[in-house]
Amino acid sequence: MQDATIPAQNGRRRPAFVKWSHWYLSILKGAVGLLLILLIALLWLLRQNEIDEQRSTLIADVLWLEQSLRFHLEGNSEQLRQLALDLTRAKDPPALFALRTRYILVNSPELQQILWLDEVADPVHGIPTRSLPRRGRDASGDNPLRRSIEMARLGKPVYSDAYPTTAGMQFDIFVPIFDDGHYRGTLFGVYSLSSLLKQYVPWWFAEKYQVHILDGNGSLLASKSKVDAASTTLSYPVILDPPGYGMVLQVTAYRGADNLAQTLIAALIIVLAAAVFWSLWAVRGLIQRRLQAEQALRSEYAFRKAMEDSLMVGMRARDLDGRVSYVNPAFLKMVGFSAEELIGIAPPMPYWAPEEMERTLQLHNEVLEGKAPPEGFEIRLMRKDGSRFDALVYEAPLIDADGEQTGWMASIIDVTARKHAEELAQQQQEKLQVTARLVTMGEMASTLAHELNQPLAAITSYNAGCLNKLESGNFTTAQLKDALGKLAIQAQRAGHIIRRVHDFVRKSEPKRVPCDLAEVIDDSVGFIDGAAKARGVRIVREIQGMRPELMADPVMLEQVLLNLMRNGIEAMRHTPSEQRRLTIKLSQLDSQQMEIRVIDRGPGIPPEVEDKLFTPLFSTKAEGMGMGLNICRSIIEFHHGRLWAEANPEGGSIFFITLPVVLQ
Repeated sequence: MQDATIPAQNGRRRPAFVKWSHWYLSILKGAVGLLLILLIALLWLLRQNEIDEQRSTLIADVLWLEQSLRFHLEGNSEQLRQLALDLTRAKDPPALFALRTRYILVNSPELQQILWLDEVADPVHGIPTRSLPRRGRDASGDNPLRRSIEMARLGKPVYSDAYPTTAGMQFDIFVPIFDDGHYRGTLFGVYSLSSLLKQYVPWWFAEKYQVHILDGNGSLLASKSKVDAASTTLSYPVILDPPGYGMVLQVTAYRGADNLAQTLIAALIIVLAAAVFWSLWAVRGLIQRRLQAEQALRSEYAFRKAMEDSLMVGMRARDLDGRVSYVNPAFLKMVGFSAEELIGIAPPMPYWAPEEMERTLQLHNEVLEGKAPPEGFEIRLMRKDGSRFDALVYEAPLIDADGEQTGWMASIIDVTARKHAEELAQQQQEKLQVTARLVTMGEMASTLAHELNQPLAAITSYNAGCLNKLESGNFTTAQLKDALGKLAIQAQRAGHIIRRVHDFVRKSEPKRVPCDLAEVIDDSVGFIDGAAKARGVRIVREIQGMRPELMADPVMLEQVLLNLMRNGIEAMRHTPSEQRRLTIKLSQLDSQQMEIRVIDRGPGIPPEVEDKLFTPLFSTKAEGMGMGLNICRSIIEFHHGRLWAEANPEGGSIFFITLPVVLQ
């Protein structure tokens, strides 16, 4: 069936719906206009009905509040009248007054003070004080206190008018005390208008209304409200009696949020009607733009999909229950599984290594609890073929378009090759340290040979002496025993030198053991003392008495000290002989750190060399490799310490080493 068409003025054919769409749009606009009129009328009627209902509610609430205040004031008045009666019958009136008054004040916080006045209006007792409130005279010049007491002597409680004080507006109540018809005094209570409203106007009332107490001239005496009443619609006053004297309780209703909502609704209806008129003409353009947006969305999705597929980083999404909801090709290639095998499965995952199952499950639970470390964590995973690989995992919350978390997105990097490279680098570093120790021993070979030659020569001499004694036959056992003992000492000395060299140059894994830095310094000085004496350098040891043991590798620390001391000795080759002093100082900075200083009196470190001092392959010696100080710093940092150099104020350089007493 073909679409009906009508001829156009330009000769082109156009669809038939163009003809009747004009009438359709006209009818629709008329219907929208009529609907708008009816809605505005309905809103006006609802508004009038609401105003009437709000006024009725306001009057009922005001009358309830006025009755509540009247009830509490009359209740307090009755308690004071009963107290006045009981005071005339009590054996100990002051004690009774104190007990009952405290009870009344605790249960009626609006009462600030209660006094007992005698026949001449002098205070007998009072709580919390006996001092009368200060009031000036009224317009006629009379004393209001005296006038109120005279009125109370007629036999009924009397209220005063409101008066200002430093604590706010107050008014008084006077209750006479009669004993067998004879006037004996007055009970005098002081009310705070602010406390009265605070105590008896409930929170819900203050949320709805603004409460004022006005005097006869309309001046504000006290108020309570929680909302600014700048915009109000209804107000209702009622006489506050007692205490009277023209005081008015005025309650003003706030403009309700629903009124504003209705105004907004009416405005929105008008805007909506205009929008409907406009949308009738713009609907075709909106559809076209929507189609364009959908096409752009498909293109964007294809772009992001291509980008994710090209990533070398594995990506895996899980829902809040831990089920896999998404994996990218890089992750599938990493673990060897297909997407169909992983999507929707719950822990334990098939790519979890069995030997790491407990730790992997613990990390999985921590991620679901939001405790994933921001710096990521390493874990061993298993491919489908059973081979293992090390992965670095970063977890982040997966947030949807509504801002709600729907799961967790993980970025997974295969770090097996990197860890292998780090292990090779560590092995090369250890080999380099051993090589450096061998180079140090090579440079000190002549000194060690001389040091070893002395005990060997002594052994030869003692041995020849013993043989001569034996051949001559002229000897005693004591003489041979003494000579053999000295020979043994020299043999032990030679063995100690050889063992010390062996321990220093042998290749071994770094091993932290409890060690005393003083012993490390002594062993290091023993190695280099001969070379120092050959160059006329005096080595001075300054070691504190009390020092804690720390966990360290003694051989590695000896390597650092030997390197620094050898550098210091070489630096003093042009220093005058009387100043050639190398100082090794050991001290404890605090309970957490030990410090070693290697101090020489050489020419010091030139400024242009200072920044490059610990740089690999940099050396100030023609024959140097430039690795000594770099290796020293690496060893100290391996022990969680620091190594740096500063100028010596007396000339030369100071190399500082700090080491923690307890490794973290």
